[in-house]
Amino acid sequence: MKVRLTDFDENWAQMFQKESQFLQRVFGEEVIQFEHFGSTSIYGLKAKPVIDMMCIVKDIDKVDLFNSKMESLGYDVAGEWGITGRRLFRKGGENRTHHIHFYQVNNPHIKRHLVFRDYLRTHSEKAAKYSRFKEELVQHFDNTREYSQAKKKYVQELEQKALIWYAESQKSI
Repeated sequence: MKVRLTDFDENWAQMFQKESQFLQRVFGEEVIQFEHFGSTSIYGLKAKPVIDMMCIVKDIDKVDLFNSKMESLGYDVAGEWGITGRRLFRKGGENRTHHIHFYQVNNPHIKRHLVFRDYLRTHSEKAAKYSRFKEELVQHFDNTREYSQAKKKYVQELEQKALIWYAESQKSI
């Protein structure tokens, strides 16, 4: 799929809210909370216009019972998709609009994603640098698989800085 990197869009937060409300009706009592994460959740950051949503649930195995329902609603069911304990649903086909990542409460990936988001929200200079890096990558990589692979190391290093920042901030509490 071709990389579609765009400027920050104020509508992304509304798209997240609308989808959260819809999915709350689908999954009901299984849902504990929704979180908007990824680049579309960070003000000013360039992003692929795909809303990354986290749905924290009581029991990850119960999410699998909704696969047929989600397919009937137009979602691609991707399963764990490389992350143990996650269930991923994608909406929008070739012009994706949402990635919904389901995690069971207390899954360590929840913290990793949210700390990374909060770090970039708090450190606007790091977010701006990340945005510029993404712009450079788009000049060299057309497809999302190559683009994502090319930014992987950079993101992992930034995540480590975010986790250190978070740990230090917890010491002062």
